[in-house]
Amino acid sequence: MTTQKVCDQGNFWFLSSRSSMKDHDIAADPMVQLIFANMGNSEFLSVYGTAEVIEDKAQKKELWSPIAKAWFPLGVDDPDLTVLKVKPSEGYYWDTKSGKLVSMLKIIAAAVTGNPSDAGVKGKIMV
Repeated sequence: MTTQKVCDQGNFWFLSSRSSMKDHDIAADPMVQLIFANMGNSEFLSVYGTAEVIEDKAQKKELWSPIAKAWFPLGVDDPDLTVLKVKPSEGYYWDTKSGKLVSMLKIIAAAVTGNPSDAGVKGKIMV
């Protein structure tokens, strides 16, 4: 899934399918985890939160993009189209301080010497 929007309140918004397991799973248990990765820069984000399925046509229109027509051929009026809203409660991030090559060398040095690596930056995000 592609994040369509992150609003000023910090909520993540997605277009989804009524017939998908995601929508059914959220109805049974709204607690979710989102995982984002930028492999090229070794950046990672994990977000925990509460999801809900929304049936608001204005939200569908706001989040709509032409590429979504590949999954929802009837556009914003497609009966299978839903909107997912995830309200985050906490998150964690990992990032490299020095780029991938230098970070890899620091990790290897730490493994060889037994000293802890300072190859990355990490933290907890509380909402």
